[in-house]
Amino acid sequence: MNVISETNFKLSGLTGFYRGKVRDVYTIRDRWMIMVATDRISAFDVVLPRAIPYKGQVLTQIASRFLDLTADICPNWKTATPDPMVMAGHRCEPFPVEMIIRGYLTGSSWRTYKSGARSICGVPIPDGMREHQRFAEPIITPTTKAVEGHDEDISKEEIIRQGLVSAEDYAILEDYTRRLFQRGSEIAARHGLILVDTKYEFGKKDGKIYLIDEIHTPDSSRYFYADGYEQRFAAGEPQRQLSKEFVREWLMENGFQGKEGQRVPEMTDEVVQHISERYIELYEQITGEKFVREESSDVLARVERNVAACCAALQ
Repeated sequence: MNVISETNFKLSGLTGFYRGKVRDVYTIRDRWMIMVATDRISAFDVVLPRAIPYKGQVLTQIASRFLDLTADICPNWKTATPDPMVMAGHRCEPFPVEMIIRGYLTGSSWRTYKSGARSICGVPIPDGMREHQRFAEPIITPTTKAVEGHDEDISKEEIIRQGLVSAEDYAILEDYTRRLFQRGSEIAARHGLILVDTKYEFGKKDGKIYLIDEIHTPDSSRYFYADGYEQRFAAGEPQRQLSKEFVREWLMENGFQGKEGQRVPEMTDEVVQHISERYIELYEQITGEKFVREESSDVLARVERNVAACCAALQ
C-alpha cells in the first residue's frame, strides 16, 4: 500500500520541524508553516502501528474545504494547498488549549457521565440524560494541549486563572467556537449528517486570532447519520456514525485503551482497508462529491516535490 508514515524533507528556509500524532509540520523562515497530513492514525493518544491509505488526503481536502467555507466567521491560517496531502499558511503562536464543543452526550463525555460525573470541565450536566442525547445547547469542554501524552480536561475558569488564555481572548475563542460549530452543523445537515462534536485550535499572529490546524475532519469531529437518529435513540440502539470512534471501539473490544501495559491489537490488511473505506465514506458524505484517489507510483516523492515548490514560492 502506497502510504506515507512519516516525512523528513530538507527544505529551503527551514527553521523548525514538529512531528505530531498525524501531521508533520515544517516552519519556513519563522513566518510560514507547511503541514503534511500523513497517513498515520492515532487513538487514545497513541499512534497505531499501521498507516491508512488515503487518510492524509481525506483529512487535508476536508479541512481545506471547511477552512474556506468558514473564513467569513474567523480568519484562518491557510493560504495554499500545494498537494492533496498538504496545506501551507501563516505560522501562528498556538494557544495551549483545544476548544472542544459537544452537541450530544456521547463518546468520552458519555463515559464520564456514566461513571457518575455530573460536570464536565466545569459545565454542569443534568441528571437523567441518556447516551447520544442532544444537549439543550452545545457545551464547550476545553482541554489542555499536551505536547506528549494525554490532553487533560480543564475548565474555562482554570484556563483564565492559570493565564493560559486571557479572559478577553477566551471570550473570542468561545464565540468563534460556537459560530464555527453552527456553520458546520448547517453544512452537515444539508448532507444528511449531524455534527455531534468537534474540536478547534486557535493561534495568534500580530495580535490577531486565527483558526489553525484542521476543521470538521473525522479525526477532529464526530458525525451521526441524521436518518434514523430519532428511532435509534428512542430504542436505545447505537447510532450510525462517521468518525474515528469506530476505531476506538474496535480497540476497546480488543482490550486496548492506551493504558500502561496494554498492546495494540493486530491491524490486519482487512482492518486497515476497512478504516480507509470509512474515511473515504465520510469524505463523500460530508462533501456530496466522489472521492478521487490521488494515485502515484511514489506518493512520498510527489509530496516532497510539491512541498519544495511551495517553499520556493513563499516570500
